[in-house]
Amino acid sequence: MSSASAPTRAPWLAARRWIFALLVLASTAFGGWAMFEILRVNGITPLQAVVLGLFVITFGWITIAFWTAIIGFVLRLRHRDPLTLSRVAPPATARHLGEHRTVLVMPIYNEDPIRVANGLESTCRSLLEHPNANGFEAFVLSDTQDATIARQEEAAIAALQQRLAPHFTVHYRRRENNQGRKAGNLADFCRHWGRHYDYMIVLDADSIMGGQTLVSLVASMQANDRIGLIQTIPIPIRSDSVFGRFTQLAAALHSPLLATGQCFWQGETVNFWGHNAIIRTQAFMESCGLPELPGRPPLGGEILSHDFVEAALLRRNGWEVHLDVHVDESYEEVPSNILDFAKRDRRWIQGNMQHLRLLGVPGLHPMNRFHFLFGAMAYLTSLLWALMLVVSTVDAIGRAQGRHDFFSAGYQLFPDWPISTPGLIIPLIVSTVVLLLLPKMLGFLLSFIQQPEAYGGRFKLLLSTLLEIAIAILIAPLMMAFHSLFILSVLSGQKVSWDAQVREGRSVPWKDAIRHTWVATLLGAGWAYATYSLAPVFFWWLSPVWIGLMLSAPLVKLTSSLTHGKRLRRLGLLCVPTEVMPSPLVQNVQLAAPDDHGARLRPPPTPLPSDMPLQSFSAKPRVSRQSEPGTPTAGKSSGKIDASNDHHLN
Repeated sequence: MSSASAPTRAPWLAARRWIFALLVLASTAFGGWAMFEILRVNGITPLQAVVLGLFVITFGWITIAFWTAIIGFVLRLRHRDPLTLSRVAPPATARHLGEHRTVLVMPIYNEDPIRVANGLESTCRSLLEHPNANGFEAFVLSDTQDATIARQEEAAIAALQQRLAPHFTVHYRRRENNQGRKAGNLADFCRHWGRHYDYMIVLDADSIMGGQTLVSLVASMQANDRIGLIQTIPIPIRSDSVFGRFTQLAAALHSPLLATGQCFWQGETVNFWGHNAIIRTQAFMESCGLPELPGRPPLGGEILSHDFVEAALLRRNGWEVHLDVHVDESYEEVPSNILDFAKRDRRWIQGNMQHLRLLGVPGLHPMNRFHFLFGAMAYLTSLLWALMLVVSTVDAIGRAQGRHDFFSAGYQLFPDWPISTPGLIIPLIVSTVVLLLLPKMLGFLLSFIQQPEAYGGRFKLLLSTLLEIAIAILIAPLMMAFHSLFILSVLSGQKVSWDAQVREGRSVPWKDAIRHTWVATLLGAGWAYATYSLAPVFFWWLSPVWIGLMLSAPLVKLTSSLTHGKRLRRLGLLCVPTEVMPSPLVQNVQLAAPDDHGARLRPPPTPLPSDMPLQSFSAKPRVSRQSEPGTPTAGKSSGKIDASNDHHLN
């Protein structure tokens, strides 16, 4: 590498972080003070003290999303880049892409081979349509353990190789042993073929990316050799169920907004989401060899949510980690029903809970410690919310059934009348609702102003947003119950199996819906009966929770429906830009690949064995730079982290 680039210009980044932190802390302090004043007028009981503590944590959590959404809204409305704060510029222009070799790596595990081949082919053909798309190849990295699927996989990739030859090269490698899962799959690729490529763009089995997006990412890496990774915003597509369409609309409206706000205060230390991102190969190999955590699963063993950790290790070794919030045509797929969605969350919960053990790793950037903490808090808040509701219910029933002591001091002339504080209760409730709903309304408002036609027009966009909010409110109690159960199972030592994600839409049978939700239904019914009988006023305040729990089975069943989802699409509801204004990239992936029987699978290129040292979680890396401190030096042995015997946490 030639002379190192200057650090990315991010003016007043430290001040931005302090201002954001102060806004969050001030908002949380106000909410906590209001709740304290409400509780203390009649004396705070131990139960109420617990409620207050849980409320402060959950209230603080939602203020983070609130202020992030406001910042993102302002920046996107004014067309400002969240990192540099300058006007958004056109996509970076490539400087002789052929000078750098880029590989699209797609790790797969027991996936539908035809669906994988169709998605990858659409991405590759989009690249071929770009005039400057030189130096690209694709590599399918199979960890498939099912022999039947493996044979189908080889036939599908062989046919894809034949269809794209000689214009685009697709390689295929299958591991017999899937040690380390996806992280191990990528590490194995890097150790054998990493030296062939300057950059690798990591795709999931359901990822689809446009040629212009891929070229722009390579150009950005060429322009700044301090960047180790650039993450894009994957938007869900290709779902026909009600739940899938709800998820697609929520992501299309809110993900760019929130990602822009996050980039504003996270700067060049953003997170890695595991796919739809470009990585500097040598930097990854030097920085991201993952050891196992000491102890047994679920909190020990292989690191499941490896992407957070890889971003942290890249940053620890001096590489910038960016989030490009402006490139289009970066897509993924999501589970089509609540049960499959919850099953995926169960895996993520275990992985994110492991991150709590990494908070004290030496040398990490404070922002990466923040990612670890708040990745876990994203799920822990569900348990905290559930605990707060349970404790509040017990306290409400106790107060409703107990008699007020009007003469607590013994000898006193006037009684102690019960005190109510409606002047604080109503504003606090309104403030909480605003904090929860405003990020959704800002996403709607931005699209309402800038691109309503992409959602079928302003009226249909409004109806779709209201429907999306209604579904979110209804399923929130069930997801709270699922997440709470999953967290408790992890803490009790139950580990999770990591199977292939169900990507195609399926309607959940009634028996499955009932089997997975009957406990939540009984909980909701019992909760409603107890509060109605013993604390009638609290019964109505709690109605959004017990209604959602009692309707769990119907919600799972109805939102999984493909028929109702397609009916909503015909009505123009829950529609997203890829449906209303589809690009050739998305249209092509819907086409079935022709049968190419007889195609022969070509072997991968000759390996160039290389080292990917395991990193230390117990000691700071010893880095010897030939340039100024903190400047990454890709490809130089002096830039490698020491990986001696201390591979594990103390």
